[in-house]
Amino acid sequence: MAAGNMKAVKLRIKSVQNTMQITKAMQLVAASKLRKAKEKADNSKPYFKIMRETLIDIAKGNTDFQSPYTKQVENDKWLYIVIAGDRGLAGGYNSNLFKFMESETKGRDYMVLPVGKKSVEYFQHRGVEIFTDDFAEVASISISECFGIAKLICNAYSKGKFGHVLLCYTEFVSMMTQTPRSTSLLPLADFEAEAEAAGEEKKPVRDLILYEPDSETVFNAIVPEYLAGLLYTAINVSVASELAARRTAMEAATDNAGEMIEKLSLYYNRARQASITQEITEIVAGAEGN
Repeated sequence: MAAGNMKAVKLRIKSVQNTMQITKAMQLVAASKLRKAKEKADNSKPYFKIMRETLIDIAKGNTDFQSPYTKQVENDKWLYIVIAGDRGLAGGYNSNLFKFMESETKGRDYMVLPVGKKSVEYFQHRGVEIFTDDFAEVASISISECFGIAKLICNAYSKGKFGHVLLCYTEFVSMMTQTPRSTSLLPLADFEAEAEAAGEEKKPVRDLILYEPDSETVFNAIVPEYLAGLLYTAINVSVASELAARRTAMEAATDNAGEMIEKLSLYYNRARQASITQEITEIVAGAEGN
């Protein structure tokens, strides 16, 4: 092997080692952030569960009102709230979500509310109608901003800008598995149908609670709170899923870099040994010729 080629292999080993240091650091950072993100996601889920049960109880237990959030509408326009990541290097986290979105929106007239830089970039690049792109950084969205998003959605829904609201995000199943999923937000009739399809137990209709000033006003005031709670929960779950996917991807990249260094080092050492053997042979042959 020529000395120039041996030098190229040595430089290649050094380059892979530098990359390995970066992927290892990113793996550790993702792992350190993941525990806190998963804790936030777990803590926010009970709030959403209670809000959802309260809405269903009011809707089914009070048949004397017609909320705009409960009745089916003829508007076939859909609003998809799509929660993706802010950065790449997370394996198939973003691409899997967008593939899922393509299957969900096939044949539908829709607009999107993208949350996360990757989500904004994806839909802007494809020329999809965007409801608002004011929430581009998913990691920095607070609970107060979720209330702002919920109010925007409810106001636009009440004015008939769209007839269905659906949330797309990535569910945290385990450290190794993150699955894209969707859930219906509005109208609540869609949500009830979705819950029944999922096999959730249907509670009997009751009308035992008195609301002040009335059940319809209370119900309409709770809906934005419910949407904000669900959004906040979905954002926390999505952030945890992104960190888990990035940790897994960087761990795999680090392992691959280690294997590559081993192979290159073995190749370099064999070539170096062959070069030394050849030089010794030439020296011995020259000495014998003299």
